[in-house]
Amino acid sequence: MLEPRADRLPHEKGFHVSWDQLHRDARALAWRLDGQGPADGGWRAVVAITRGGMVPAMIVARELDIRTIDTISVKSYLKGEQGSVQVLKSPDAQMMGDGEGVLVVDDLVDSGRTLELCRNLYPKAHFATVYAKPKGKPMVQTYVTEVSQDTWIFFPWDMALQYVEPYRGSD
Repeated sequence: MLEPRADRLPHEKGFHVSWDQLHRDARALAWRLDGQGPADGGWRAVVAITRGGMVPAMIVARELDIRTIDTISVKSYLKGEQGSVQVLKSPDAQMMGDGEGVLVVDDLVDSGRTLELCRNLYPKAHFATVYAKPKGKPMVQTYVTEVSQDTWIFFPWDMALQYVEPYRGSD
């Protein structure tokens, strides 16, 4: 059995997500959410948490035939480090109300701070993410895949195709 390298940085324990994988996982999220809305099982609207939630929210909205879509822009990272959480742009207040019947979608719940802020603003909304880490999992009602807290998820919009050195040895 190979021992983990002690000289690895925390973000090097990576989970690389391709566009195809993200699309499959976002569709799986939609399937889990289908019929789970209030009353007749439908959702009034989808709100994407920008920026990471925009692609999964679009896929979920397409799969569930939800035509009312908005965004909430929340800033919680500064140069890769978590800082204070603040809303930069809110969704339409009349549409949102207390969140009843609204599906709020993000790519990942990590510490849960972003979703906690959004849950305080819209307590009756349903919060869904594609991926969830243990610390943030209590803030999300529906997710597809859990990853360990120390795993860094590399999303396709953050990546470029280039050569990467092998984990052990060389070519």
